Amino acid sequence: MARIAVIGAGMGAMAAAARLAVAGHRVVVYERAGTYGGALGRVERDGFRFDTGPGLLPLPAVWRDLFVKTGKEPLESRVELVQVDPSSRHVFADGTEVALPNASRAGVVAALDAVLGAGAGRRWGDFLVRARETWDRTRRPLLEEPLWPNWRVLAEREPYPAVPHKRLLRTRRAGTLAEVGAWELRDARLAALLESHALAHGLDPRTAPANAAVLPYMEYAFGVWYVRGGGLRELARAVYERCLARRVEFRFGAEVTGIVEKDSRVAGVELAEGTVAEAEFVVSGVAPGVLDRLCGGAPVRGGGEVPPQRGGASRLTVLLALRGSRPAGTAHRTVVHAADRETELDRLFGAAPGMAARPTVTVLRPDDPALVPDADHEAVTLSAAVPALDGASDRATTEVFAHWAGQLMEVAERAVPGLRDRLLWHEVRTPAEVAADTGAADGAIPVPSLAGADGRLLHPANGTRTDGLFTVGGWSHPGGGLPHAGMSGALVAGLVVEGPEFRGSQ
Repeated sequence: MARIAVIGAGMGAMAAAARLAVAGHRVVVYERAGTYGGALGRVERDGFRFDTGPGLLPLPAVWRDLFVKTGKEPLESRVELVQVDPSSRHVFADGTEVALPNASRAGVVAALDAVLGAGAGRRWGDFLVRARETWDRTRRPLLEEPLWPNWRVLAEREPYPAVPHKRLLRTRRAGTLAEVGAWELRDARLAALLESHALAHGLDPRTAPANAAVLPYMEYAFGVWYVRGGGLRELARAVYERCLARRVEFRFGAEVTGIVEKDSRVAGVELAEGTVAEAEFVVSGVAPGVLDRLCGGAPVRGGGEVPPQRGGASRLTVLLALRGSRPAGTAHRTVVHAADRETELDRLFGAAPGMAARPTVTVLRPDDPALVPDADHEAVTLSAAVPALDGASDRATTEVFAHWAGQLMEVAERAVPGLRDRLLWHEVRTPAEVAADTGAADGAIPVPSLAGADGRLLHPANGTRTDGLFTVGGWSHPGGGLPHAGMSGALVAGLVVEGPEFRGSQ
């Protein structure tokens, strides 16, 4: 039995902790904040409850696997998972609206044909077939296996089977997600539908590789799910309680200030109180810059490895407490697309960061009595991708985000008629809150690992230069997103238990 120190109580860190404890190790989690969950936070006020991180769960099989591997009680015995149907409603710039069924390719095809015209559904369905082939090619190396030592093979090959396209007297194939939309979907609304999946992960579709097609594929193949009875914060609670049941020890308000090494191997962690907790292994769930500081300032990953990645965008969230009940038949998720796609992307990812006047806004309206004080009120969450913090003054930043929050509410009127008249109060959560929750200094959100693109969207391996030190969570392989966090926990546990020869789940 080894002593293992886990830094941070985010979802990936807790997934690793539970698995390591089941393997017979003594695991202690040190969390500087007063609670668990990392990005899966919660705001409670006046009887309203809101998730502050992701509001929907793709690929729940990852978390089901965690519960199967760490005990007899399945995930569904701890939380109520429900499929969201429709999976999403889309309001396009031209006023067209379409609701897409959950986990039904035939249903989605039929809905798109009915609203966008004959042939639109077939083009989207054909795209999903190609996206499935991409998923089959990349699932194991990008989700289920430790990062390959020869990771450059993943960086050099674009696994998306793009359709040949005649352009400027030459036959070309789409290399970016935006080109897939323009050349293969051939409808501005279908392109907006595709690109909204990239934007939701903080990716610029104009530079995201074509194999980012796996992001919408995951939703349409495996569905999107909600945790009824309190939102996705309840998933964090269930994982935390599973850790406790497996005798993982949590120490909240315990800030790790250094990682102790002896003979080029970890020997424990140093705490802000001045004590040292000895450990044979350390699992770090903090952002790369934080980890470097804990190791004395020297990068713990480098050389021939994938360099630590910086997130390209953050998230602005507006929590709305509304009077009046949620109308029957309301979609759980509505995406209101930007009026001007190019301007939005230029402002978000260009040299002068900002927000377009009418950005793409995701509106979440859960059908969940646990979120409201009574049936005569509704809890609504708005979110949009925004630039990460750039060092502006607190006052200027606060004023900018307050202005942007007003824009989100203006756009959301298209999804929630009469929103302003129903509003009791609202609360704005900026990248500063994201930074506080996750430890990422600029509030950036890590993107999922993707192949191609010269390795730009791969994340560093879970092992480090220091023997016994491993990294878990969104800033290491396999990147950001709830499914990826769960898989990172599985990979780190496998590497600790089985050693470098571990090759992933079979």
